[in-house]
Amino acid sequence: MNPINLHQLAVEAMRTRGLLPAFAPQALQEAEDARQAAPERSGAIRDLRHMTWFSIDNDDTRDLDQLSVAEALPDGAARLLVAVADVDTKVAPGSAVDGHAAANTTSVYTAAGVFPMLPEVLSNDLTSLHQDQERLAVVVEMQVEADGTVSGSSVYRARVVNRAKLTYDGVSAWLDGTAAAPPQLASVDGLEHQLRLHDTLASQLRQWRQTRGALNVNPASARPVFEDGQLVDLRPDVKNRAMDLIADLMIAANGATARYLVEQGFPSLRRLLQAPRRWDRIVLLAASHGVQLPALPDALALDHFLNARRLADPAGFADLSLAVVKLLGSGEYAAAPAAAAGAPAATGMGHFGLAVNDYAHSTAPNRRFPDLVTQRLLKAAIAGEALPYSAEQLADIAKHCTLQEDNASKVERQVLKAAGAWLLHGRIGEVFDAIVTGAAPKGTFVRISSPMLEGRVVRGFEGLDVGDTARVRLLAVDAEKSFIDFERA
Repeated sequence: MNPINLHQLAVEAMRTRGLLPAFAPQALQEAEDARQAAPERSGAIRDLRHMTWFSIDNDDTRDLDQLSVAEALPDGAARLLVAVADVDTKVAPGSAVDGHAAANTTSVYTAAGVFPMLPEVLSNDLTSLHQDQERLAVVVEMQVEADGTVSGSSVYRARVVNRAKLTYDGVSAWLDGTAAAPPQLASVDGLEHQLRLHDTLASQLRQWRQTRGALNVNPASARPVFEDGQLVDLRPDVKNRAMDLIADLMIAANGATARYLVEQGFPSLRRLLQAPRRWDRIVLLAASHGVQLPALPDALALDHFLNARRLADPAGFADLSLAVVKLLGSGEYAAAPAAAAGAPAATGMGHFGLAVNDYAHSTAPNRRFPDLVTQRLLKAAIAGEALPYSAEQLADIAKHCTLQEDNASKVERQVLKAAGAWLLHGRIGEVFDAIVTGAAPKGTFVRISSPMLEGRVVRGFEGLDVGDTARVRLLAVDAEKSFIDFERA
């Protein structure tokens, strides 16, 4: 199978799952027209272009959604600012571009390439926070105390300039002391201080969440590797220190965003993760390592177990993380109604894995529609304008975004399995070490590590459950149908 066939398979998978693989001509024209200056909405826009803003992302990322900068305060506290690209300025509600984004709700990342939520003239250019380019942004400002608590926050609009586009691998290796400093540190005054302050802040924020039960998992995902345009492997893509750093900052910003909308009397879209339905299986996994977890879901106890296993068995922690993540289940979106003045915020809106009660996706509006919706709510609140969405509309958006996120994940897995089937077509009969990633009436699934991919166990699956390890033999593959079949060896 060549990359063109893989791309066509991805297109067909998108259509089958109710996702739009291509933009309508009107949407593409709107994106081009957005190059012309759009009228700005009312409200003050601060000038923060002088600050040492920077981004950290993948080496090949062009759709830069957020920047950050920090300032040390007395007693170990710090002022942290996260600037999120003002995508709403270039994407009008009800436009053809907005309609495409509302339909798909997310960018879809497949082994055949990316199907962006917004036309690339927007996401990779006009609404991307490129280095040395002046951009409008929505800024979440937080005061972080030495113990990691966010003691205060505000949200406002500003003009910003990205002073340095950094990469996860480069920053992580430098922080770990295994590589030289990124070249931008020599050319941008104060950047080294910013990175070290950010590293400290992220650690403080993470430790505070972990005292409340935030789960410190580190599952590996599969990354397609191409040489001369041909797929040659699927390799583990494991999180590193810089990825954790950015994740910690975004979690804090998303929490501050949710609280700001509550304070302004606005409804919001929340990201939820309920307590795991398969907690009994997590208890059994812990018991296999000599640890007794409570009978009822307890995030703090689970995180203590995970941290102990990370130290005891670093090599096996990715597999354990994968099993726990599978058993935790998928997140979902929900609409939180506006709270009356003085009334408590909506309950049941927490995130089990992050150990936070108020959480609204807001930091990736180029890639996720819920973040764009949240941005419009924020800008309306800042400007004192009417609600851009009714409560009923937000409920419908939440339901649709959850559905389409699941469909996008299924497309990504299908294309990845097709790519994996092509890589394995000459290895029928080989035996692999595997971990069970799914056990349900629809089938039992395992993941092998080289190449990193999942397949179905069609014989000998009896008694296997998520987190078990097994030896499996490759029986058959079908790249066109995305089938990879194993039997227990």
